[in-house]
Amino acid sequence: MLTQRQLIDQLLEALRALPSARVQFRIKPRWDSATAPHWQYDLRLDLGLGGRAVTMLVEAMRSLYPRDVRQKLWQIRAASQTWSDAPGEQQTVPLLLAESISSGARELLESERVGYYDSGGSLHVPAEDMFVHIDRPPSKPVSKSHRSRFSGRRAQVLHALLIHHGEWLSVKSVAERAHVSPATASQVLAELERHEWADTRGMGPRKTRSLVQPAALLDAWVRQRDLLRAPPTERFYVPGADAAELAQRLSHLFEARGADYALTHAAAAQHYAPFLSSISRVHCRLLTGPAATLALDELGARSVDEGANLVVIPAKSSGEFLFRQRLGGLWLASPIQVYLDLVHSGGRAPELAEHMRRERIGF
Repeated sequence: MLTQRQLIDQLLEALRALPSARVQFRIKPRWDSATAPHWQYDLRLDLGLGGRAVTMLVEAMRSLYPRDVRQKLWQIRAASQTWSDAPGEQQTVPLLLAESISSGARELLESERVGYYDSGGSLHVPAEDMFVHIDRPPSKPVSKSHRSRFSGRRAQVLHALLIHHGEWLSVKSVAERAHVSPATASQVLAELERHEWADTRGMGPRKTRSLVQPAALLDAWVRQRDLLRAPPTERFYVPGADAAELAQRLSHLFEARGADYALTHAAAAQHYAPFLSSISRVHCRLLTGPAATLALDELGARSVDEGANLVVIPAKSSGEFLFRQRLGGLWLASPIQVYLDLVHSGGRAPELAEHMRRERIGF
């Protein structure tokens, strides 16, 4: 975690790196009548660029989400009524500085012509005569934090909320559905509130929350998977079976041996929302272990590099099967999981993913 001083130093370095930039640091008065009592900033800078100059009022924060930005925008709007009327002054631009700024927060700031800078190096200065916009990926620590939001037990919470979107749920109820601790459920719910993806009702023990922006959450999950490597897979060839027959055979053997599994990709999507005339390959998530190995041997599955008709995605824990569904005598990964697996696959998989999202998921 960066200190306020480190964030300010990064901002100054980024501004000085602009072509022909002149940056002058002004000592901020303890009480600035131009912004008080509405908004108290941390740093006052004069930036000269290409013969033009602006005054930047900078406030440093730890992180910025849409809810934080809306609160700050109210303060900044009230303060701007004072500084905008000051005669003979160069243009004043408010700028919010944070280690991490969510995409939704950036969009809000840009729409309200408020500048921002984050620790990844993204910079936005929306002055009338001077426009600077540098878009860079989040810093590694921030990126790692974002990845953890969509993995492990936190992902189980998100998965549960997407399935039960629109329902008003207590922390205890969410924790039970996601098979996580109340503390984990509470942390995830609080973050969704900051993104304005979830609403809150009630107080104390009666407090409940509802996921009201499921599409925004699912889109964010897809964007995060864009940055990750595809999950490892094991490829097999099973002789003498088309995809439909293979799905039935492996289902029978996995269940007989007590191996947790769930069909995914096209093999599952075709059950949820038929789209393709035929498929040639079966994908399944499988909890690895002796039971799975024995079932694959009995199936006659042979490991291959090419010509596979069975692709296994090894599961790390039984938590990956919490939301699977039984359909047509088969265990299918949840529609959310199938969509996430399909959307970054090759061939016609992205088309199938969007068809299933439209017809089965509905947001």
